Amino acid sequence: MVWLSIFLVFMAGAMLPLQAGINSQLAKASGHAIWASGLSFVVGTLALLSIFLMMRLPWPGIIQLKEAPAIAWTGGLMGAFFVTCMAFFAPKLGATTLLALIIAGQIVMSVLLDHFGAAGYIQQEITLPRILGVLLIAAGVVLVKKF
Repeated sequence: MVWLSIFLVFMAGAMLPLQAGINSQLAKASGHAIWASGLSFVVGTLALLSIFLMMRLPWPGIIQLKEAPAIAWTGGLMGAFFVTCMAFFAPKLGATTLLALIIAGQIVMSVLLDHFGAAGYIQQEITLPRILGVLLIAAGVVLVKKF
């Protein structure tokens, strides 16, 4: 089961540059990256609704949803920002630089989230090896962009 999880997460990551390129084409066709982002979310919402219906998942109750912390509702905003940036910057930066920057941002935020135990993650302090790892990723971003 662990290998399946690793494979699925790897494939999800592999789809990011593909999604960015596809959404940038949609941005060009629709006239703006925000339109592409919105249309992408509509298609994704319809796909998820279809899956919910096929799996016959019960709808969450209002009481359950009220128990979610306010910050839990910002995920869609973050997703919209992310998808819009990908659609807008993909043709300007290229797939490799775009994803190198995304990975660098993800790693820096991940180290901070772990250090503070924020957003539901277990607390893991920032250590020298973690800092070195972040610096190596930053160096990779520079190398990818420069060459």
